Amino acid sequence: MTPESIALYATLTFSVLAAVAATLLRDVLNSIIAFAAFSFGIAVAWILLAAPDVALTEAAVGAGITTVFFLVTIAQTVRPPGERLLERIEWRSVAIVAVLMGSLLATVRSLPAVGSADSPVATSPITAYYLDNAYTETGVENAVTAVLAAYRGFDTLGEATVVIAAGVAVLLVLRQEAYV
Repeated sequence: MTPESIALYATLTFSVLAAVAATLLRDVLNSIIAFAAFSFGIAVAWILLAAPDVALTEAAVGAGITTVFFLVTIAQTVRPPGERLLERIEWRSVAIVAVLMGSLLATVRSLPAVGSADSPVATSPITAYYLDNAYTETGVENAVTAVLAAYRGFDTLGEATVVIAAGVAVLLVLRQEAYV
């Protein structure tokens, strides 16, 4: 096992533990912190998978903006004192989640290896076109950035608009709640 694989597995293990903590913690502030840690772990995993553009988006939206929204929400609400630290676990729900996770994990074996030259994406003529022409047509050295910014620039703008609109909507809702 390579050092990169070990780092990736350690990061994913950290992320899963943070997600479980965010789910089970009863204290909202602790849950928000665990969620931010989960998102940060996923951003690090994207870095380890050589996808810095996705890592940046995850860090900005997941660990950044979402955490701020949650903290603003908690600042606008009141926590009841004396609540339990952890939620009660519904074993029926755990069984359902286990079956779904098992089903999803069973499909992992059918996926091509990361970076495999035989994967459908690697053998696609569209991929070959982007790799061959991205720099000459856009002047951007990174093919992923060229696709996101030049070829699919309007899609990226639309996605950014959706995130900003969601943020504004949350702020408007919180502002309305402050006056109630």
